Amino acid sequence: MKKIYFLQTCDTCKRIMKSLDFSDFEKREIKSQAISPEELDKMKSLSGSYEALFSRKAKKYKELGLKDQTLTEADYQNYILSDYTFLKRPVVIDGSQIFIGNEKKNLEDLALHLNN
Repeated sequence: MKKIYFLQTCDTCKRIMKSLDFSDFEKREIKSQAISPEELDKMKSLSGSYEALFSRKAKKYKELGLKDQTLTEADYQNYILSDYTFLKRPVVIDGSQIFIGNEKKNLEDLALHLNN
């Protein structure tokens, strides 16, 4: 499976998608097409945790006061499923490999992976 989960209005996602070749990937816009529990479970099995998929940069993270709470894996799962902004993005799945977010090291690893 080759899939990229992204947000159409995210400039960083757009920049990443322009700079790397995702022509043979299924593209999934997460605002218009919500992530299913099964898809999130697949991401979790590849990443090791729901927390790894959770974005602390989401506006609602601060608005809901989540930074002052101790969240469980079930909490991370529920928040991601309830609001697309809680998914760290983009998420790129290529077979058994997963690349989450836009941190420099992650993007370097992704570029290396795609060029091999």
